[in-house]
Amino acid sequence: MNRLESMATVNDLRMHYLRAGDGPPLFLLHGWPQTSHCWHQVMAPLAETHTVIAPDLRGYGRTDKPKSGYDKRTMAADVAALAEHLGYERVAVAGHDRGGRVAHRWALDRPDQVERLAVLDIAPTRAMWQRLDTGVAKAYWHWLFHLQPDLPELLAGQNIAGYLGYFYERWTYQRHTLDPDAVAEYVRAFSQPGALRAGFDDYRASFPDDAGLDDADFAAGKRLTQPVLALWGANGLLGTLPTLEIWREYATDVIGVALAECGHFLPEEQPGEVVSHLRKFLNP
Repeated sequence: MNRLESMATVNDLRMHYLRAGDGPPLFLLHGWPQTSHCWHQVMAPLAETHTVIAPDLRGYGRTDKPKSGYDKRTMAADVAALAEHLGYERVAVAGHDRGGRVAHRWALDRPDQVERLAVLDIAPTRAMWQRLDTGVAKAYWHWLFHLQPDLPELLAGQNIAGYLGYFYERWTYQRHTLDPDAVAEYVRAFSQPGALRAGFDDYRASFPDDAGLDDADFAAGKRLTQPVLALWGANGLLGTLPTLEIWREYATDVIGVALAECGHFLPEEQPGEVVSHLRKFLNP
């Protein structure tokens, strides 16, 4: 695979992205605590039929880390501007974790630009807050911790590898199934100046910015109208929730599959299954 690394200035942001393949455009949006590198096992096979673009989102990886703009509307505008910069009017998008939340907002705000949407191991943010019982709170405790000002940087910054490593180990089904070289890359990325703060700001934007937009759109009856594919790990938190039914409250055309023997990091735990389902979805 001939994979290129590039930088583009979009939305007043220097954005780093990976690009491979030739064909219809497919954007891959990573989550926390990762970077665009999380797609390293699926880019090559997907690039056989598509032009695959995997950016580092605002605040992540080699992209700029400004002190504002971490609401999902602005982060979606960043990648929308990248698509326009690259000359694409219509794109397919797959987002994992926080990237799935950016992708959801992108598709909701710009249905004329996003023609197909895949969301990996997330349910809509609004739905998760509504289900914040003891089970969800135990699994998603980090959401509440990351909302706090300054404290996460202070504590996690004492041992970045240890803090991130907790999630890489606890959120995988097989335990330590992530490539050690990939983990080293993520730790390097989050050890850069401003990186921890930016990642936590992604969470801090949940209130009031993201929540206000999500509530207003839902109350107004705004739903995803493009085809949606939801994939999630059968052995993670979403495997205990009616994930497909939840998504059907937010989208008019959605299918979903739980991946067996898989935790949270789908593209790295079950890359073959992810590629297979995405190929079927992207090439109906």
